[in-house]
Amino acid sequence: MRLSREDEAKEWERTMPPVITADLTGKTVIVTGANVGIGFEAAKHFARMNPEKLIIVCRSQEKGDEAKKVIQEETKFPRIEAWIMELSDFASVKAFADRAEKELERIDYLVENAGVANPGKYKATKDGWEDTFQVNNLGPTLLALLLLPKMLQTAKKHGTYPRLVVVSSNTHYWSTLEKEVVDAPKGKILETFSGENYWSKTTSGRYQDTKLFNVLFVRALASRLPRPSQGPSITTVALNPSFCLSSLRRGFHDPSLASDENIMKMKERFNEMEKKAFTGEEGSRQLVYGAIGMRDEGKQGEETMTGGYVSFSNLVEVSDFVLSEEGRGFEDRVWDECVETLNKIDGRVEKIVAEYLIPKKV
Repeated sequence: MRLSREDEAKEWERTMPPVITADLTGKTVIVTGANVGIGFEAAKHFARMNPEKLIIVCRSQEKGDEAKKVIQEETKFPRIEAWIMELSDFASVKAFADRAEKELERIDYLVENAGVANPGKYKATKDGWEDTFQVNNLGPTLLALLLLPKMLQTAKKHGTYPRLVVVSSNTHYWSTLEKEVVDAPKGKILETFSGENYWSKTTSGRYQDTKLFNVLFVRALASRLPRPSQGPSITTVALNPSFCLSSLRRGFHDPSLASDENIMKMKERFNEMEKKAFTGEEGSRQLVYGAIGMRDEGKQGEETMTGGYVSFSNLVEVSDFVLSEEGRGFEDRVWDECVETLNKIDGRVEKIVAEYLIPKKV
């Protein structure tokens, strides 16, 4: 499928489908990036569905506690916990996963929403990776893999179908990965993509490429999970919340970028786009749909949803590159590199993959 800029503009004229609801009694829901924007609004929707526990994940305790207070006041739902995690710090991700393993009896919904869009100057994390890439991809992938055992145990013990929901974007249709990344030598894709030389080739940043990696991860994991038809398993879903008013583009306000003419033009363009953007609440409805859409259809619904891409409360086709032979091969190579790379950060990763996942069928 291809999506032009004109097609996206037409989306802004559409009406966002209403939020769907479900009874989440007894369930545990985790939402990352839940103190602002679509994550915050999604957390409020989940709170109204009466889960046993709602965990909102933020970068600081202060922000988390404030978000918790507001959500409780608006929804009258008491069972909210604010946990801290910084995706640009692998040690923080590992600590969060360790806490979840120790304190949570079950995980039914993991909504990976937190993300950044940094234009302009190359910015590396303390772990040595480009910041946007680590926050949007490597950090969430590590978290998902470390929480995989708990989610699969939840499925087996309770006969349910936990969901991993990854917030991607329609910008993945416009990803233009250069051949030096797509054709990188074995074991060098992630390193090449994250490198300062590659990242700095465009002042617009590579946000759309990170959203492509989100889609590839969801599909790669889905193809290696036991199928729902074989018994309760995890359902993995990527989604497009559409263009919303949010803090995602906070990087454009970096004073050091004010002298960059291209960045300023981009900022002006986004300012114009935001006049037509959906609200955070409207966009959050897609996070909810990704988590509970087709849930009432049991195995058939989970089989249909897993590995899918949701937009406007419908499963839609992903980009032509993802569906191409080249894209499928790239997906597998990225998966292998992620497992190898993240295992160096946490030695449990390869053990989890070997124990809980199955070899992909060719």
